[in-house]
Amino acid sequence: MPPTDASADAGPVPVHPVHPARSGPAEDTRDCEDTLDLRLPADLLALFAGKANSAAPSHDGQTSSQDQLGPLDTLDLLDQPANWGPTDTPVGTFHLVPAHVERDLPIISRWMNDPAVAAFWQLAGPQAQTEDHLRAQLAGDGRSVPCLGSLDGTPMSYWEIYRADLDSLARHYPARPHDTGIHVLIGNAADRGRGLGSALLRATADLVLDHRPACARVVAEPDLRNTPSVAAFLGAGFRYATELDLPAKRAVLMIRDRSLRHLM
Repeated sequence: MPPTDASADAGPVPVHPVHPARSGPAEDTRDCEDTLDLRLPADLLALFAGKANSAAPSHDGQTSSQDQLGPLDTLDLLDQPANWGPTDTPVGTFHLVPAHVERDLPIISRWMNDPAVAAFWQLAGPQAQTEDHLRAQLAGDGRSVPCLGSLDGTPMSYWEIYRADLDSLARHYPARPHDTGIHVLIGNAADRGRGLGSALLRATADLVLDHRPACARVVAEPDLRNTPSVAAFLGAGFRYATELDLPAKRAVLMIRDRSLRHLM
């Protein structure tokens, strides 16, 4: 099972290649297999098939070629995170940029080999392991988008924004249409434990709710043992909904509701 946020104040968040770390509500915790093979109908794929002419922004706001972006351009399952742009936060200007393997693999792989991150993401090892994880999402249908998060222009975190209602996580909680999940890791130890995690989780949840009008809830499922991660989600306005027995971990279902976003 993927990660969810590991290490003091928004560390990694366990996630699988195409189905990142799962998180979601949890009243229905039926014992199901970890693979939910939800396929998009052919007519829906055809509907989006011609929308592949936009370019993906780089860390400095420039664009790069479409072939690097892949399925993010052809489908709109997540309302194009590539176009969400930067946002101001109490800790600086934050920007989520869809990951490109050739550009971002070295830094993401280095972060995955940090013991604090590896304990929850389980992607420590050669770059090829992280590369397989990224390419599985980039070659998918757009239901999971791996991103690099930069703060004031410096890449410092890795994120996976995914459709929780189309993910295997949906087998473990009563998912609602357009539920959107978050997995995150803060790359450098010096950036953990000082409030950055909560600030950036709140900013990212707000980006989802601002740019995905059909989404009523942002969800996450950090490992129950990952106390700093759970605390970071609580500090970001998520509520502790329940605990879930997922295939690879005992998780906490964290939810940020659109209807409560200005109260929490």
